[in-house]
Amino acid sequence: MKPFDAVLLLLLAAVWGASYLFMRVGAGEFGALAFAGVRAAVAVAVLLPLLARRHGLGMLRAHWGALALVGLTNSALPFVLFSFAALTLSAGLSAIFSAATPLYAALIGWLWLRDRLTAPRLTGIAIGFLGVVWLAWDKAHVRSGGGDAMWACAACVLATLLYGFSANFTKRRLGAVPPLAAAAGSNLASALVLAWPAVHAWPAQPPSLRAWTALLALGVVGTAFAYALYFRLVASVGAARTVTVSFLIPAFGVLWGALFLGEPFTPQLALGCAIILAGTALTTGVFRPGVLLVPALAANPLR
Repeated sequence: MKPFDAVLLLLLAAVWGASYLFMRVGAGEFGALAFAGVRAAVAVAVLLPLLARRHGLGMLRAHWGALALVGLTNSALPFVLFSFAALTLSAGLSAIFSAATPLYAALIGWLWLRDRLTAPRLTGIAIGFLGVVWLAWDKAHVRSGGGDAMWACAACVLATLLYGFSANFTKRRLGAVPPLAAAAGSNLASALVLAWPAVHAWPAQPPSLRAWTALLALGVVGTAFAYALYFRLVASVGAARTVTVSFLIPAFGVLWGALFLGEPFTPQLALGCAIILAGTALTTGVFRPGVLLVPALAANPLR
């Protein structure tokens, strides 16, 4: 990987790590449904004109069914679930949960597409699940006594499961569709699905300028700009190398939460993060005992 591409990879991780900060700041005033709906609409407002300039709108008509399903599972539902989790969980913890996406993608690929799971990958899945359970137990039971935190943790797990399904579905049904068309089409479907719920759940109290700024930053920078940057990296270094961004997102999510929201980084959080990342590294093939490899699974890390 060229130095410039490495810098872009770090920038992408920093942007996606900041997405959890923006959700933590803005979701409380908008509510999960309204926040997710406007986020998708803002992303579409940026991505659709870019696709039109490349004369790619015809791809949306040709693959509307598959794009609609990807929009539901890769955008609409995860956007709502992570926004809901942001009402309770710290930005750093939500980012750490998202690092488990390749674990679920590998497991779903094995169950659905019959992808081969070697002993190291099975071990990695088991280790990664232990990390997820550790964080959920520590946050929901030890610290909060259950309640809202448990539901927030469950929302993060369900969102990453949906990302895992979407990665495999995209691989099977949308492999020939240009990434920009897939991103614009799926976000368009997401915006349409969330339009009525967002209007229906619009907050009675107008959100503050701070909340609006966080939402617009998430839609423009954390979604549309991040997609464009991701596409550029895929074209330059390949999807397999680009997916290593999943290992950097939690670090930036924790960093931004600590710097801008004063969130603590506890030993329990550090241990859970390390366990999940170790399991993900084994599952994707980034690491095997004594061997450093290029990732074998190009799971979709889009947030």
